[in-house]
Amino acid sequence: MFDSLRKKWKVGGVQLLLIIATFAIGGSLTGYAGKKIMNHLPLVPDWLWTLIYIALITLLWPVAVLLVSFPLGQYRFFSKYIRRILFKMGFHSMKAGELPKKHIAIFASGAGSNAQKIIDHFRGHPTIRVVLIVCNKPGAGVLNIAIKEGIPALIIETERFFRGDSYLPEMEDASIDLIVLAGFLWKVPSALIQKYPERIINIHPALLPEFGGKGMYGANVHSAVLAAAKKQSGISIHLVDDQYDHGKVLFQANCPVQEGDTIESLTQRIHALEHLHYAPEIEKYIKENV
Repeated sequence: MFDSLRKKWKVGGVQLLLIIATFAIGGSLTGYAGKKIMNHLPLVPDWLWTLIYIALITLLWPVAVLLVSFPLGQYRFFSKYIRRILFKMGFHSMKAGELPKKHIAIFASGAGSNAQKIIDHFRGHPTIRVVLIVCNKPGAGVLNIAIKEGIPALIIETERFFRGDSYLPEMEDASIDLIVLAGFLWKVPSALIQKYPERIINIHPALLPEFGGKGMYGANVHSAVLAAAKKQSGISIHLVDDQYDHGKVLFQANCPVQEGDTIESLTQRIHALEHLHYAPEIEKYIKENV
């Protein structure tokens, strides 16, 4: 149960314990305060007393939990948690939005054609937004896309990404729910994988488990497919774990490798599959799992 909660809430073991403690202390405080208030009410029939008590507890609980969350460092989590509850109860006109949105961060290293397709797909979406572009190359074309689309961009450097805090504070500040890799050439560090278990998606330009692993990206993959004289290639959309191209495959689509194909011609055919399928599969995964 605890492991499923940790994955659902995208938190580590220590934070899960603090969240559970906040629930417990906040609940106890709510019950104590509710009984104190009820003791000062005039005598009423038992059924009315019960109704008043339930209504009072319902109002007191969010306040008590938020108060407890401050010293335990969990205010950000519980403020979002309570907003979701209020939305489900029908309070749609809450501060900051009509509908609770899932936030995507796109990690990219190159021109950003897949990033553009993803942004286009979710433009105007009622519950999913691309809120951050993360790039490891200052001159990459995807940064121009970020400027054009008005999406904040974060340029990362090696030392902090792999041996520092892996930019987790920036991910938390943007309330990121899902990380999408779109031509991102660095291996994702374990700190990010632990923070976002089953919440990082990648697209690979071949039919995994074939032609995956370290160094297998872009033209390297297509060259290997052609050298192996394969009759078909394709794309694999998969979850990211601590090994290259190893996580659970969510979706695959294939295309023929034609006689006379070059790296360039096969690349174009694979790109067409990526642009067609990646964004819809991201949306499907979010709706079912995030």
